[in-house]
Amino acid sequence: MSSPSRRDILRAAAVLAAAGTLGACGKSGDEGVGADGVVTIDFWHGQVDTGKKAIDALVKEFNQSHPKIKVVGGGGGVTADSMLQKVTAGLAAGSYPDVAYIFGSDLASMTRSPQVADLTSAVDLKDNWPAARDAVTVKGKVRAIPALLDSLCVVYNKKLFAAAGLSAPKAGWTWDDFIATAHKLTNPGKGVFGTGWPGVGDEDTVWRLWPMIWDLGGDVVSEDGKKVGFDKVGEQALGTLDRLRTDKSLYVDPKPGGEQLYQVFLGGRMGMVATGPWQLPDILDKGLDYGVVPLPSYSGKPLTISGPDTWAVFDNGSAKVKAATEFLTWLTTPAQDVRWDIQGGSLPLTTATAALPEWKKHASSTAGLQVFVDALETARVRPTITAYPQISQQLGQAIVAVLLGKKSPAEALKGCVEASNSILAVPS
Repeated sequence: MSSPSRRDILRAAAVLAAAGTLGACGKSGDEGVGADGVVTIDFWHGQVDTGKKAIDALVKEFNQSHPKIKVVGGGGGVTADSMLQKVTAGLAAGSYPDVAYIFGSDLASMTRSPQVADLTSAVDLKDNWPAARDAVTVKGKVRAIPALLDSLCVVYNKKLFAAAGLSAPKAGWTWDDFIATAHKLTNPGKGVFGTGWPGVGDEDTVWRLWPMIWDLGGDVVSEDGKKVGFDKVGEQALGTLDRLRTDKSLYVDPKPGGEQLYQVFLGGRMGMVATGPWQLPDILDKGLDYGVVPLPSYSGKPLTISGPDTWAVFDNGSAKVKAATEFLTWLTTPAQDVRWDIQGGSLPLTTATAALPEWKKHASSTAGLQVFVDALETARVRPTITAYPQISQQLGQAIVAVLLGKKSPAEALKGCVEASNSILAVPS
């Protein structure tokens, strides 16, 4: 496995406010078709290092086996972290790619542009995990193809557990168990924390709270979409963080990206961290004796979050949309998907890929990797709505206020709910 470059982590980018006015018309059906009948696809994949190596090899293979389509995989000269801004500028200028790697949290805002193709009748996602299907579905229509899949679990340091006289955590544990375990792991004299949480208010801060809210019966927004769906349960979820804070067992990372949090864990000074499979390569490189366990819950039932990323297709004419869809369908079928997953750092996009001998061999050779795959059975995703980034921003501020002890959970939630409901009151 290799750590995907996209991980600053799962940032919710600014709302694509101008998208609805960008590029009102599609292009003619034969544009992009050469005199020899070859359709050229401009592919902005945004990958670097091993991810780029993996995707470039797949593109080369596709081009060799599909002589009437030529995929140019230059990546648009931009990484996945900057893709939204690059594509937005291209839409405004009328010069945009045929395919681009778009974070799942940005897709709904991106689809405000009429240039994002509707793939509902063009692709079949029945074999994809529910989280992957949900991530590319906006207002009931398929607006992208799943590109990368993950899930959130708890990775723990076996050495620190042994030093504290604790047995390994097991599936079905509760948040009360988690708090008690974090307290026992904490050793101020040795600079050891029980666990950690990002503390800058970005999407990495926020997305970890959603499984807690979902488990309590809440949601991001209400069924009618007119108000938030966590006003009744958010205080309990924030209260869990507050208990960890008052126990002094929680390391709060003050910098974006969670880098310091992971450095503390990799340095052997944190007992548990909620993270995804992208962190395993760094853990293996450090030689830590670790284990992976599903997230705790309030109910005892398994539940987690996935943050899929997507391949969005843009309308540069019907011939190019058709060719781009053919390429992405090929790229995400099990035979190719398993290579991308192993080399690029994704979990299997489909259940069929997960059943392949190649994947099973890979998973068995990487401790804990299968736990992340199994978690996909109960993984949910954030809603594909344009207001999500703004709601995330408000909840992020509330979480930070609690983590730093500046507000009680009730006070922080009240302000977040009021601001978020005002956002949702404005038609999108």
